Amino acid sequence: MGALAFGVGTVQETGVPMPAHNRVPLRLSRRAALGALALPWMGCSLRRAIGNDGAGASTVNGKHMTADQVSFGTLPDGRDARLFTLRNASGTTLKFTNYGLIVTELHAPDRQGRTGNIVLGFDNLPRYLQGHPFFGAIAGRYANRIAKGRFSLDGRTFELATNNGKNHLHGGLKGFDKQLWKPGEAHITADAIWIELTHRSPDGDEGYPGNLDVTVRYTLTRDDVFRIDYTAVTDQATVLNLTNHSYFNLAGGGDVLGHELLLNCDRYTPVDDGLIPVGELASVKGTPLDFTQRTPIGARQMQVGLAVPGYDHNFVINRSPHGGLALAARVVEPNSGRVLECHTTEPAVQLYTFNFAPAEGIVCNGGVKFGRHGGFCLETQHFPDSPNHPHFPSVVLRPGQTFRSTTEYRMRAA
Repeated sequence: MGALAFGVGTVQETGVPMPAHNRVPLRLSRRAALGALALPWMGCSLRRAIGNDGAGASTVNGKHMTADQVSFGTLPDGRDARLFTLRNASGTTLKFTNYGLIVTELHAPDRQGRTGNIVLGFDNLPRYLQGHPFFGAIAGRYANRIAKGRFSLDGRTFELATNNGKNHLHGGLKGFDKQLWKPGEAHITADAIWIELTHRSPDGDEGYPGNLDVTVRYTLTRDDVFRIDYTAVTDQATVLNLTNHSYFNLAGGGDVLGHELLLNCDRYTPVDDGLIPVGELASVKGTPLDFTQRTPIGARQMQVGLAVPGYDHNFVINRSPHGGLALAARVVEPNSGRVLECHTTEPAVQLYTFNFAPAEGIVCNGGVKFGRHGGFCLETQHFPDSPNHPHFPSVVLRPGQTFRSTTEYRMRAA
């Protein structure tokens, strides 16, 4: 099998208001509101903006776009995690914390114009620190699995943590999902609001080579798009695969088996019992993995063949040879009318349907309990275990190259 033309070095290189006592408004001129605004979150004046609860808070207002930030809690080492809220005129609201870059809430309108939360998450930091199934987090350095926690690069073998049976998963014991990322400035234009956050992963972190500097930009647009832009550079050859691990439920409760899914994917990577690719690409045609026509997620889940019914599969996206964003998936929730489209520059998307939820379920925001199949993930990515399959799209990043990747989750109602 020839190499596929998607590599790390080539990807794109060619709504809940805050209480009034907890907000400190920052006045904008009309010119600033209509143009671009960049404001440091943690400047001296903001550090003195203390609400009644003792938490530093700030608010940035643009034309129909707002950004808030408050304290989300304290880590065991005493560092403060922040909660950021981006909101547009239609009420679509993105909440995330710089701890793990976890998306805690995403509110989107239904066909009646009523907004509701469509992701699984918690409203406090201590609950995340107790452990969770990667709700809403950035997974890295390597999202998904690496067989036996081992790979070779340029004649050297690297040993990683085996935190998923005998395999390595989502960056190891303390991956990017457990790091406190450094927030930059909030930028507002008439069309969008975004924040960039950065993290340095030092040489040897979780066994990976090279000092890696990663920047992730979270953007909310006025037309209800949640966009994630990733960039990274390294000083040594390394491997890299980043994704966001949000669990979606467009109904806001219950299971997702009645959600209707279309995948723009004619092929997938078959796996062994440890969910490690066997190395081939197979057609979805005539299998329970064929979502090339809109189909309820639960229609054929019992036929998939996993030990626990449901999906946990890497699908190869049908892409134009010209690159750029491609449709990966479209999901429709018939009762609310909510539609979610996933577009990405990545070569693949992992569909996961929360097969391993605890039997008692997990209580999330608003006291809503989610059990097995209570959410679905669309993890845009390179293939699992790519470092051990040279014919898979390359995940090698070298000094002088810049990793670039973009994923958009586009929300609407029909």
